[in-house]
Amino acid sequence: MTHPNPVIVAPATPQGVSALAIIRLSGREAIEITQKVFIGKDLNEQPTHTLHFGTIHDGKESIDEVIVSVFREPHSFTKENSVEISCHGSALIVQRIITTLVKHGAVLAGPGEFTKRAFLNGRFDLAQAEAVADLINSETDNARQAALNQMRGGFSKEIAKLREELIHFASLIELELDFGEEDVEFAKREDLKKLIHRIQSYLQTLIQSFQQGNVIKNGVPTVIAGKPNAGKSTLLNALLKEEKAIVSEIPGTTRDVIEDEMIVGGINFRFIDTAGLRETTDTIEAIGVGRTKEQLKKASLVLYVIDLAGTTQKEIQEELKELDNLTIPIIKVGNKVDKADPALLRQLEGQDFVFISATQKTNLQALQEKILGKFHINQVRQGDVIITNLRHHQSLLDTHEALVRVLKGMDSGITGDFLAMDVRQALYHLGLITGVISTDDLLENIFSKFCIGK
Repeated sequence: MTHPNPVIVAPATPQGVSALAIIRLSGREAIEITQKVFIGKDLNEQPTHTLHFGTIHDGKESIDEVIVSVFREPHSFTKENSVEISCHGSALIVQRIITTLVKHGAVLAGPGEFTKRAFLNGRFDLAQAEAVADLINSETDNARQAALNQMRGGFSKEIAKLREELIHFASLIELELDFGEEDVEFAKREDLKKLIHRIQSYLQTLIQSFQQGNVIKNGVPTVIAGKPNAGKSTLLNALLKEEKAIVSEIPGTTRDVIEDEMIVGGINFRFIDTAGLRETTDTIEAIGVGRTKEQLKKASLVLYVIDLAGTTQKEIQEELKELDNLTIPIIKVGNKVDKADPALLRQLEGQDFVFISATQKTNLQALQEKILGKFHINQVRQGDVIITNLRHHQSLLDTHEALVRVLKGMDSGITGDFLAMDVRQALYHLGLITGVISTDDLLENIFSKFCIGK
């Protein structure tokens, strides 16, 4: 028979050559298995949170000199016996040590399996577990602080408090059902209304924070679009301060999507240079134009570049009409201002253009400020609760809708059993956030997105 919770093992550091690498084990027999391949002090006799120098060997062959860290349950990340082996960072050495440990009873960990065990063992709740992955993947200080705040449990405590208050009323409503023939009211309806209004007000604040949280976590896909030879690739290079895209006087040089990332004002913007928008009989260029249109559908912001040196006001107005169907923020960028007719510039004044010269790098700071102005992101501070997770956002929306049904039900005088059903639905959706209510499919979906070894 296999152990229901076998010892899992995985590298905790990325693949590739480095000075050091770390291999993690977790499970009841993690220390015993490590001792079987370790020459040094008897790890079974060592206290928790201690470091030990020695050698890992496979039979009579020494593999590497290592430092072994011992963590005894429940004082470890997973609340199980755990070991971390620090070895030299050769991919071969890491693989040999892991293979040797597997020979002695360990099994390879799946994605996120260490964090999943920490959750199942009560180390933290599901929202905090998800914050671990967000913290690892954070690319800006705002993203780091938002994940750290969630991992520390402030959001979870608020959700738990709301559930506790709702559970109190739900139990009173359920109690009324037991005394249905006696027409008693244990749950005062006015008190329940006040509670629900208070909960909805807090939920609304959290729901509204998702717009900011989504930008903080995922960044802003920003498409640079326009007619051929408007200077889109030059603008991309100027923003990134490197020659990322090929620049040519020949229209239609860019045939495919070119992209790179840049942090502006604490927000990660993914700038995407695209093929020029025009009708074309060139098969390859037509594919590029089609990809541009696809990128426009997925973008959160469009920088629409217009060639001020080679376009009349009438042509500009016709170009802009084509953008009317887009429902995302658009910044109109008038490029080649150094070559533009002053009369044209006067005609375009007051039409919310940003005039730049991508070649001369003129007015790029004003463009960046305009970009940031589309996304009002304040500095995330310690303790701020901001929703960055789409799953949490959907659960909050579902909770809010269930509570709306509770209020409507009370106003229409529905019976306690139907009222209790809607309260239970609200409790269910709140419970999904922190994992008080969870399914194997939900957990599998969440932890499969983690990296191996975390």
